[in-house]
Amino acid sequence: MLSWLGNVAFACCRPDPIVRIMNMDDDDKRLDASSLASLFWGRDLGKHSFGDFSIAVVQANDVIEDHSQVETAQDATFVGIYDGHGGPNASRFVSKHLFHNLFRLALEKGTISEDVLRRAVIATENEFLALVRKTFGTNPLIAAVGTCCLIGVIWEGTLYVANLGDSRAVIGCLGKSKVVVAEQLTRDHNVGLEEVREEVRSLYPHDPSIVVEEGGTWRVKGLLQVSRAIGDAFMKQPEYYRNPLINAYYHIPEPFNRPVVTPEPSLNRRVLQPSDKFIIFASDGLWEFLTNQQAVDIVVQYPRAGIAKRLVERALREAAKKRWMHFNKFMKLPKGKRREFHDDITVVVIFIDPELLEREAFAPELSVSGFSDVVRPSSFSVMEVEEHDSSSSLELIFESVED
Repeated sequence: MLSWLGNVAFACCRPDPIVRIMNMDDDDKRLDASSLASLFWGRDLGKHSFGDFSIAVVQANDVIEDHSQVETAQDATFVGIYDGHGGPNASRFVSKHLFHNLFRLALEKGTISEDVLRRAVIATENEFLALVRKTFGTNPLIAAVGTCCLIGVIWEGTLYVANLGDSRAVIGCLGKSKVVVAEQLTRDHNVGLEEVREEVRSLYPHDPSIVVEEGGTWRVKGLLQVSRAIGDAFMKQPEYYRNPLINAYYHIPEPFNRPVVTPEPSLNRRVLQPSDKFIIFASDGLWEFLTNQQAVDIVVQYPRAGIAKRLVERALREAAKKRWMHFNKFMKLPKGKRREFHDDITVVVIFIDPELLEREAFAPELSVSGFSDVVRPSSFSVMEVEEHDSSSSLELIFESVED
């Protein structure tokens, strides 16, 4: 049971050269690699236990706020997409701690389940809020930093997904007409959607300003577009939103009677079928420009190698077209300036080969972190796993590894 938890031995590898990212379409020649190297990161194709995966990231902000990871083991695959807001602190923190918490809880329970994913998210939230409390005196604005969080685990032929915010997981599955169709696995927790606004209003019936539209954008208390997130302590705890500095900086309209943003994830469990071909995990920067079906159609039409980069590039082409700008000129925009045109974008495509779901297949045990020049070992090493008594409980001894 859970042999992946006892055999993860993370290795180092280098990402594929970025110069290959734009050699994709005929309407533009390959772009100058020197103008892209600092903004793009990608791995064309890697192996996981049940097929291949592809990952790509493009930076728009001065400091990238998207963080992500793919963890592969002998009989399980983990994907995490963490889209930060207010700065990179929360998304970076989650990328270092959430998988560790999931690993620990799965060992304790002896299984993977929706409840294990939920507990891992809440444990990570509590750890980040503890960091906020510890550092608030010297860095008060950390109370206004948060992150969306999308994680998926494939184990024993089942996909488990937990989501907070507006990153999205979409599965491409073969329909009755033998056409691969898109099915959204997650729900966007963005108050720009009427059903989400109504959900939030129903939870705060006596607060007429719980969601406010300003400049055509709906926000919780006029401050945040998403209704679920890790962090954002100033929208959860009185000690922060009543702080004079926070109030002055964010112009909080009035005190909250209770938290107005929740860390509770929405959960999904799906037994994978032979008709399920691949899963696209992506931050909302992709979905701003592509529909679910458009993204699935791109994955179907092109080779696996470099497919995540192709999805990123297609989104960027749409962003350039929206602003009536030639793509080559658009691609030369520096970070920071790019944020006026698009957000940071992270895409992970997980291909599912049905025959591998039913038997053990070799897969390298890797920890791949998005937007890193070198894929580093995980922040912990498995030193010993012992199986005890008739309940087959598992004991894990961790050895910390300094960053």
